[in-house]
Amino acid sequence: MNGYPQLLQPVLDTADVRGLAEFYRRFLGLRYRPGDELAQDSTADTADWLVLTDDQGSRKLAFQQAEHHQPTTWPSPEVPMQMHLDITVGDRQALADQHARVLALGAKLLMDRTEDSEEPLYVYADPAGHPFCIFVG
Repeated sequence: MNGYPQLLQPVLDTADVRGLAEFYRRFLGLRYRPGDELAQDSTADTADWLVLTDDQGSRKLAFQQAEHHQPTTWPSPEVPMQMHLDITVGDRQALADQHARVLALGAKLLMDRTEDSEEPLYVYADPAGHPFCIFVG
């Protein structure tokens, strides 16, 4: 360890912990931390904190219950963005493929800047209203 604090994971507030975790799990190909999976025999999910990891078990995103979460109104300033996720893809075809995929998973398109020759991108809101960008990187 280098003596500096280490970032463990970004944490997103949401009124629907499982729903938002499931959106990002499916979109980014992540998996639940052992013990965070929804039990097959469960009739009600009461999770108020979930963690998603990559295939090696490294934490990538966490989600916490926030009953009074207010989605950003960006680009309108009433409720500021506060934070957003940047997600990259390899080329314009991958950008188009992910655009269709993420909309089918429940994201809302906020901005289309795919005509930008230097940095084509889309800006979306996830199902809880958190903004994220997908761009060719």
